[in-house]
Amino acid sequence: MIFDLHVHTTFSPCSRLTVDQLLSQAKALGLDGICITDHDTMAVRNRLQEGLQDNGLCVIVGMEYTTGEGDFLLFGPFENLPPGMPARRLLAMVDQEGGVAIAAHPFRTLRKTTEDLITGGLCRIIEGINGRNLDHENSAALSLAGRHRVQMVNGSDAHSAAELGRARTILHGTVRNRADLIACLKEQAFSAADEALADSLSLADNY
Repeated sequence: MIFDLHVHTTFSPCSRLTVDQLLSQAKALGLDGICITDHDTMAVRNRLQEGLQDNGLCVIVGMEYTTGEGDFLLFGPFENLPPGMPARRLLAMVDQEGGVAIAAHPFRTLRKTTEDLITGGLCRIIEGINGRNLDHENSAALSLAGRHRVQMVNGSDAHSAAELGRARTILHGTVRNRADLIACLKEQAFSAADEALADSLSLADNY
């Protein structure tokens, strides 16, 4: 299944992508599913029914959680998660609750992830290709994944309809709900091999 794992709606103050646009356009772009990861909130769950939609699109609700040591895409029972947790405490809590954390755009110049959170195994998946990153930021993430055998996904980080689906992840399994997604990620049943990744591999070789 082809997913965009990193999408923001107007429940994020920086996004112009409405829920209605998202639901109507994702399938036309060849996506089987999307993950709504608004900043520090899962409030979009009150606007739509999570899971399979009438058109067959699978919609999963997560969030992009902000810390002083990087931003993390979170999937799990985190609807009431308080803001402002330090990264190490957050990642430990995610593990305890059976969820998954992904380091979002780990080498973005203004939002870098502290590298030892990744190399030390506290966060075991990173975003390799982010659709809004500069080439050198994605290249650095690809290089890190190669050097440390870190698992890697892609995500568009869409804030508008035009950005939706720019970077995709293939999930090797049937995903109908949040639990299915978490299982795929925990079991490493995914790959980030798409056209965005292929275009960026030469950059990683030269990083």
